Amino acid sequence: MVIDDWMAQAAGPGAMYGKAIVGYGSKPIRYADGREAPWMKMGLSPRKQALTLYGLLGEGAEALLAKLGKHTTGKGCLYVKRLADVDAQVLKKLIALAARK
Repeated sequence: MVIDDWMAQAAGPGAMYGKAIVGYGSKPIRYADGREAPWMKMGLSPRKQALTLYGLLGEGAEALLAKLGKHTTGKGCLYVKRLADVDAQVLKKLIALAARK
């Protein structure tokens, strides 16, 4: 999968998070009780309804999302039905932005 290659190039090799999410890069997350754990910077999951991309939304992504093409977003996810529906160069920029965070 081409998005797997782009994410691995930007943030390092992927690792499984659960049964269906491949995560790339690592950053600490802090729980309400104060403990920290490593978590992925970004990830992907090839779901039946759409390809789900994690970690690509946030500061600096709004302008790129406006240029991306056909997609939807959730609370923290970007959903793409087909790679052909989006501008690959814009998606690469979103991935690079997420890798820097």
